[in-house]
Formats: sequence, structure tokens, C-alpha cells
Amino acid sequence: MKISVIMPVYNEKDTILEIIRRVEAADFDKEVILVDDASRDGTREMLRERYGEGSGRIKVFYHDVNQGKGAALSTGIRHASGAYVVVQDADLEYSPSDIKGLVEVAEKEQAPAVYGSRFKKTWKVTSFPHFFVNWALTVMTNIMFGGRLTDMETCYKLVRSDIMKAMEIESKRFDVEPEVTAKLLRNGYRIMEVAISYDRRGYKEGKKIGWRDGIAALRALLRYRFTPRSNPCPDNG
Repeated sequence: MKISVIMPVYNEKDTILEIIRRVEAADFDKEVILVDDASRDGTREMLRERYGEGSGRIKVFYHDVNQGKGAALSTGIRHASGAYVVVQDADLEYSPSDIKGLVEVAEKEQAPAVYGSRFKKTWKVTSFPHFFVNWALTVMTNIMFGGRLTDMETCYKLVRSDIMKAMEIESKRFDVEPEVTAKLLRNGYRIMEVAISYDRRGYKEGKKIGWRDGIAALRALLRYRFTPRSNPCPDNG
């Protein structure tokens, strides 16, 4: 079963080649789709020199203007040909070798979605304030949409491609995480979880998400809880 690994990229010249190497080395059938979101630190030029304009074993697409993670994800989904899609951040916080565990559960259980949870075993993979914000957003997600998740904000969301292509993602930035989860749950899709590793980086190392993104995530949860279903997903049966 082929997996489309979608990698939104913005100003990651110090880690991009290493994370691509790790994704390629991971033991599952895959295609790799990079979407450079108008990087300004040399990442864009590095990708053009090495991989060109989107052909070959690694596909690369380029935004002319920075639009955010959600927009980059939408671009990648449009070009995905795998049975499932999964997002891989372009830093080194998540280990691509963990994706195999998600794939195995998806195949065995015929699950429409499998999340990689950083907190299924312990919260101590990150700082307590970071964990608390994630915990609060996850609890609110579970209450509002009937989920049983431990890590709503995880990057590793393995979801059937037909579902993602039909979802028509509206969010441009990091609020894409609650949007995807809210739309899955309110359309009746079962989300399973697998424990994964996590190596958190700080803002000095280039981390981009902040407290404003937490507020945006809360607003997104409220928006998708109380607005009509404008983009129905495929049959969940």
C-alpha cells in the first residue's frame, strides 16, 4: 500500500535534506511530495538544485507567496496518488520510521484515519506548558466532536486519500490540525492512535508555532462545531 508523504516546507535549509533522507529510508511504500511555501532562507534554491520542478522519485512544488501549512498541505493533497496521505514536518521533531506503525494499523483495522500520539505513553516528551495546551485542545475536541484522542495536534495524521481529497481544507496556517480532526469526527470517521516518539525543538532552533496558533486552533474547533457541513466527506461505512 503506497503512502503519500506530504512535506510542507518553509525556511528549513538546516534540516530539509536530512529529513528527506530519513523519509526515504523509512520501511514502507511511499511517494514523497514536497511543497515549498516560498522559503526565503535558501531552502527553495536547495530544493530546485537537487530535485528540480516536481518530477522524479521526489515531487516538489513551489508556492510563489507564503500561505501557511494548511495551504501547502492542500497543494500536496491535490498531487497525492497514494492510498493514504500523511504529513511530515520538515524539521526533525518527528521520526519517519514511526509512520510504519500507523500504516500497519491502518491496513490491519481498515481504519480511515490513524494518528501518531506523542502523549499516549507520557507527556514528558515535551515541556509541561506545551503539553498542557495540547491536552486542553484535545479535551475540547473530544467533548465537542465525540472523540477519544490523546493528541489532536499531532503532525502524524494518516488519513485515507479519498477522504482528504474530498475534505477541501479551508485553513491556511496551523489551524489545519483541528480542522482535519473536526471534519473527520463530525462525519463519523473512526480515528485510531499509535504511540510515537517526539524530539521537540525550541524557538531558537526555528520552531514556528506559538500561543497565537493555540487561540486559532480553539477558534477553528468552535467554527467547525457550530457551522453546517459544507464539504461532506466520502461514505464512512
